This record gives sequence, C-alpha cells and structure tokens, in this order.
Amino acid sequence: MSERISREELVKIYNIEVTFFDELVDSGLLHIQTENEIRYLRYEDLPSFERFANWHYDLEINLPGLEVIHDMLKKMEDLKQKNRELMNKLSAISDKYEDG
Repeated sequence: MSERISREELVKIYNIEVTFFDELVDSGLLHIQTENEIRYLRYEDLPSFERFANWHYDLEINLPGLEVIHDMLKKMEDLKQKNRELMNKLSAISDKYEDG
C-alpha cells in the first residue's frame, strides 16, 4: 500500500479549509482513497495538491480557474510528448536517408 495522509492532517498542516479539499476531489482534480470513512491522499499526489493550494490561496484563483489551468497544463504536456515522439521519428527517418 502506498504512503498516504488523511484529509484532516492536510487541513491542519497546510492551514486550508476542508471544503477546498473536498471541492478539489469533487471536481476530479484530486483522487483520494477512502477507508473507514476517512479520506486519504497518496503522498505521490501531494505535489498536485500543493500546487492547487498555492494557486488558490496565494494567487486567489478560484476552482473553475484551477480546472482550466490544470487542463491547459495537461494538454501542453501531452503536446510536448507528441512533439518528442514526432522528433524521434523524424530523426530516425533522417538517419535512415543519411546512411542510405
């Protein structure tokens, strides 16, 4: 089982509102595990949680804004990956013609 932290601990440590955490979960921005009615966030998802909390509390970005930014960054990462794949294919084709 992966390491995890409870919602209550996160609220205390990061000084956030429980409703903010629940809104992140309800919107699909965070994925949690529930055991004995206690909500847990996996440690591997902490960077995403921290990013959302920083954007919300430090930059005053509301939940719809967080969703838009998250979607745009995901699309950018997908495009970067596709670009890397295309560059690798192009490089392979180029190498093939240089050798032949």
